[in-house]
Amino acid sequence: MQMFDRVFGLPAHALIVHAAVAFAPLLALLAIAYAVLPRFRHKLDWALVLCALAAPVSVFAAKESGEALEHRMFQGNTPEAVEFHSSFADFLLPLTAVLAVASLVLVVLTRARRGPEGASGPAPRALTVVVSAVSVVLAVAVAYYAVRAGHSGATAVWGGQG
Repeated sequence: MQMFDRVFGLPAHALIVHAAVAFAPLLALLAIAYAVLPRFRHKLDWALVLCALAAPVSVFAAKESGEALEHRMFQGNTPEAVEFHSSFADFLLPLTAVLAVASLVLVVLTRARRGPEGASGPAPRALTVVVSAVSVVLAVAVAYYAVRAGHSGATAVWGGQG
């Protein structure tokens, strides 16, 4: 946990959380676009792959750094607002990881279907449709939990003041 505690003397969570707040919703948006806009897949595939790699790592780092910050600041006497905030990360991390895997599978399936010079590959269309639908559902869940985690974290820090 020490690794996620501080960066250049600052709480790591305050820095790392920005990557998670950017990459998790971006992964959700790209996964939805990739699933529902097949004619743009060839333009989105590398962005989706890179985001599928970055999002779970950034969410994991944000969760770990948040736990390190919570431990250092509260030593087991965590305020309710912080507990509420961290509860969203408990769902966000596995959902982001599963969405990342589903997104990578979808890219592999659709690239196999495109094949060289438009040749149809081994991936059945029904499987691609199912993985697309699962990706959209997971993406909505990731977006929801990312927004809720971010908002509840800001509220915990700033007390709802704007």
